[in-house]
Amino acid sequence: MKKALWIGTCLWAMAASAHDGAPATAVALGDTVSLGEVTVTAIKQSADLRSQATALTVIGRQEAERNQVMSVKTAADLVPNLFTPDYGSRMTSTVYVRGIGTRIDQPAVGLTIDNVPVMTKENYDIDLMDITRFETLRGPQNTLYGRNTLGGLMNIYTLSPLNYQGTRAMVEGASHGTWRVGASHYALLKEDLGLSLSAQYGSTEGEFTNQHNGQRCDWERLFSARMKLEWRGLNGWYVSNVASVSTSRQGGYPYEWVETGKIAYNDTCFYRRTSVMDGLTLRKALDHFTLSSITSYQYLDDNMTLDQDFTEHDYFTLTQARSEHAVTQDFILRSNEKESGYNWLAGASGFYRRYRMDAPVTFNDYGIEQLIERHVNDAIPEYPIVWDTRSFVLGSQFTSPSWGAALYHESTYRWGQWTLQAGVRLDYEHARLNYRSVTHTGYTTMVQATGAVFSHEDIDIDESGTLDKDFFTVLPNVSLTWHPWAGKSHTVYLAASRGSKAGGFNTQMFSDVLQQRLMGMMGIGLQYDVDKMVGYDPEKAWNYELGGHFECWGGRVQSDLDVFFMDCRDRQLTVFPPGTTTGRMMTNAGKTYSWGTEFAMTVAPSELTHLSLSYGFTRATFKDYNDGKVDHSGHRVPYAPMHTLFAEASHAFTIGGDNNLLTLAANVRATGDIYWDEANTLRQPMYALLGASITWQQRRYSLQLWGHNLTDTGYKTFYFVSIQHPFLQRGHGRSLGATLRLNL
Repeated sequence: MKKALWIGTCLWAMAASAHDGAPATAVALGDTVSLGEVTVTAIKQSADLRSQATALTVIGRQEAERNQVMSVKTAADLVPNLFTPDYGSRMTSTVYVRGIGTRIDQPAVGLTIDNVPVMTKENYDIDLMDITRFETLRGPQNTLYGRNTLGGLMNIYTLSPLNYQGTRAMVEGASHGTWRVGASHYALLKEDLGLSLSAQYGSTEGEFTNQHNGQRCDWERLFSARMKLEWRGLNGWYVSNVASVSTSRQGGYPYEWVETGKIAYNDTCFYRRTSVMDGLTLRKALDHFTLSSITSYQYLDDNMTLDQDFTEHDYFTLTQARSEHAVTQDFILRSNEKESGYNWLAGASGFYRRYRMDAPVTFNDYGIEQLIERHVNDAIPEYPIVWDTRSFVLGSQFTSPSWGAALYHESTYRWGQWTLQAGVRLDYEHARLNYRSVTHTGYTTMVQATGAVFSHEDIDIDESGTLDKDFFTVLPNVSLTWHPWAGKSHTVYLAASRGSKAGGFNTQMFSDVLQQRLMGMMGIGLQYDVDKMVGYDPEKAWNYELGGHFECWGGRVQSDLDVFFMDCRDRQLTVFPPGTTTGRMMTNAGKTYSWGTEFAMTVAPSELTHLSLSYGFTRATFKDYNDGKVDHSGHRVPYAPMHTLFAEASHAFTIGGDNNLLTLAANVRATGDIYWDEANTLRQPMYALLGASITWQQRRYSLQLWGHNLTDTGYKTFYFVSIQHPFLQRGHGRSLGATLRLNL
């Protein structure tokens, strides 16, 4: 059986590999104006990822364009066990991998763009032009990359002006009033100095209708621009500076009330975001080692405003307006690669991050009646209360400065066919939250028997305080790699690593703390411990993995296979707090474990034919979790899919010359089962989406006609409960489009 599996692995194919997209000849035929691949700086990792002891998937430029990959969400379907559900808005950039992930606050998977780490997950969902390489490393990457890479790391590289010079343009139109235009220019200012400028604008009218007002609720207008300056100088110098700005204005949040089967809410829902990033990379190659520096500044200004009850009743509205500044610095010292023997890498990194947030919750007439007056009057019917106004505000303001510093080292020793690698990171982080909670309102108590006024109470709450948390974590890794046959591209590895996801504060909980304080003044409600309810600790996990990367048939077949086990402690879960509340909170909830497998293979039977298959299986289970009401031990972890599948076949026909190609492609993407609650009473069964495209490509242009979810399969991407009302979001239906690309 093992021998048959080995032979089957080698007979299947991975042509020019998932990260190169196609064999060299096909690239020459298919590349208009012969676009070069990105300059991979390989600052922390080997240029040959397939020789490393890590599970990986790499998407190249051709594969990205064929599948309309422009962001993390559009790339995730191609990666086994990586899941980024499309729901809510661009703020809800939730990433799950191997059963690890959370809906709010800190991400479980890291993201870098042209080597620059993205600090906040609210910036993950951005569209990028001219992606040349999308790498996903699965399993903890904390030793080298630090915070929030517990589940893995995604690296995105964009086209380099040192590799390609010319002008590119793109025009795209699709269903639901969707269109996008973009242009980029790449030039050499000097022989070793390149500059690129790019910009794009897009718009969609939306797919889902708010039946309360008959308007589309998921409309969007977006803009982004990027400037990249690269210099490859003498004496081993390399300098890159990438500056970008992006804006998004959207409605979003097409949540359907399960009870009515309708999207219908009466108040405003929208998300607005403006972000600015600048990253400077310096590298100097010396005789025996290379010194690198990665510096970034990041700014985010966003506003999420929600009809938080998502019904046609006037319950309450939430606004969360934030501005954030962050600076990161990473120094890396790395020995120059040797054919054999000892190599090492050492580094020191740090960050400073500060945000200000204003997060008022406005209680409206129906919310006052149902959530406050009714509870009080049911408890004390002889003395009913009447609120002074039919609207009042629970105000919350925050400032949160945080900083962190780390030292890390990794050593690699090679002898013969074996490679031993071991590393450790010492990571310290300090987080502070300055808060102020304010409300000014009042109520009148009546005598039910006579209707007379019994008393009047003014409620004036103005509380402020400071919370501090310190985290220190040791994050080791060790791996053993075997290269079975000299001169053959086969790698078998065994690895163990410890990962961590940062702790922090639940700012969304302050309105609930204030609400319970207010109700407590009337003799009902709970008294929350602010420090206990608001703060949460890091999530930690050990990952154990056995895997391999294989090639045969002269590189036409490449395959990857791994099995893993993750033991997670202090699991961060999004839960609803006790009491009559309206919000949600992050809490550390016991232990979970995940085990599964990942398999990927691509085959190139000919230079113009490409076949690929990727599959991931994860069984994520609560090992120890009791929410105070139910023991969920043995239940599946919600929101993390059990299966992910992507399969694609494409074939190109040469018509009238080598530079004229007609490419036919078809793919299927499947995901599921997904449990929606800790009790495992609700789930989304596995679903499959069919896609296809036909592309006419000449030397200077290509025209692609494409379709997503061609069978218009119905499925759900999200489920939640608000004030005991269940809601869900439907997945996108059939979409047809056309993309024109020009290379001048």
